[in-house]
Amino acid sequence: MSRHGFRSLRALAGAVAAFASLAATAACGGPSTEAPAEGTRAHPVTVSFWAWTKGSQQVADEFNRTHDTIKVKFEEIPSGGLGGYPKITNALKAGIAPDVLSIEYPSLAQFVSQGSLKDISAYMTPDVKKKFLPQTIELTTMGDKNWAVPSDAAPQIFYYRKDLFEKYGVEPPKTWADFRTAARQVRKAAPKARIATFFADDASFFQTMAWQAGAQWFSTEDGSWKVDTGDPATKKVSEYWQGMIKDGLVSTAPSYSPEWTSSLKAGTTLGYLGASWSAGTLAGIVPEQKGKWAAMPIPSWDAEHPSSGMSQGSTFAISKDSKKTKAAMEFILWMSTSPDSIKARVTASTSTAFPAARSLVPVARKAIDTSFYGGADLYGLYADSAATINPDWLWGPTAAANNTLHDQLQAVVSGEKSLTGAVATTQRATVDALRKSGLKVEDGS
Repeated sequence: MSRHGFRSLRALAGAVAAFASLAATAACGGPSTEAPAEGTRAHPVTVSFWAWTKGSQQVADEFNRTHDTIKVKFEEIPSGGLGGYPKITNALKAGIAPDVLSIEYPSLAQFVSQGSLKDISAYMTPDVKKKFLPQTIELTTMGDKNWAVPSDAAPQIFYYRKDLFEKYGVEPPKTWADFRTAARQVRKAAPKARIATFFADDASFFQTMAWQAGAQWFSTEDGSWKVDTGDPATKKVSEYWQGMIKDGLVSTAPSYSPEWTSSLKAGTTLGYLGASWSAGTLAGIVPEQKGKWAAMPIPSWDAEHPSSGMSQGSTFAISKDSKKTKAAMEFILWMSTSPDSIKARVTASTSTAFPAARSLVPVARKAIDTSFYGGADLYGLYADSAATINPDWLWGPTAAANNTLHDQLQAVVSGEKSLTGAVATTQRATVDALRKSGLKVEDGS
């Protein structure tokens, strides 16, 4: 991570703290209210855990199998954007949230600013922190306090049907200019086929593309937020994808919809602009296409300087009302750093999450079955791509940008609005939302 990136994240800490004072007192349970760190074999401490990530049930089962005095009660919930976060928020308001929560990096600042999570700094010692990629530790540190433990990192990856690329004489694209050329070749060779999908139902898809291009929608200085969703990098990305959509070179099917999955099965969608975790998802959707897919770095704007954004990625946090912090942290740290945990996750499911704990990367590489991708070294690819993640992107402390952009993208694919217009509307809505929250905001547009 660049020095600028580290400075920005430290500045972010102050701005998030100003958003809601971090509710530090409310988020710290006193010693008298805490349950014992461990129970006994006869009466173990039970830690509740909510998540949607693949393999979580198997991870909880493995922990329970190998631990006698702490037990985990796991509940699978919908993914964050599909109902998981509202469920968590409602449970927090009602005081019935689980001890351990799975929260993606883009949403972490919102939960912290609402005072929904416990400060776990006492457990994140220097020896613990050095186990993780430094970028992920920075993303979970706000107000000089640690609020979550990194689970994975998620560099962008392009998956493609190598058999159909060869059939149609298409070269795997290294740059976005190459990608447009390849898209034209695909449509010319098979008029009903498209090279990939622009997921207009998922605002993070476009946000990550902007991140990769060098955009910086949020920045902070002296406790004030600057918002600029229309910076030059974002304009470049907007114009590019507007052209791809207008010219009919990509599909705009909703992510994971019957339309999208059926096009993968039929071979009319030849590629998937995803992330490290997407490999397992794809293999689960079209298992009959084993050996026909390949993976490569996401196309870059400059072939000499490859870059990546980070598509989601998860952390583990402890809810503010938990009375089992010590036991919950023992489970979280085991889940994030234990070879047994990653083995359980990747061998008992189709998960291809790239661990944030560096020591687990070779464990995951050995445990994962990559035969769907012809035995390729996926984790070597992920490690190389993770090294190119633009370090200067910050997520804001409000959902306004994501929610507004989500709504605006629907108008883009229907032809009612341009991407540039959608981003401009997102800018205004985000600035308004932050000002209404009482924050100092500079409109960078």
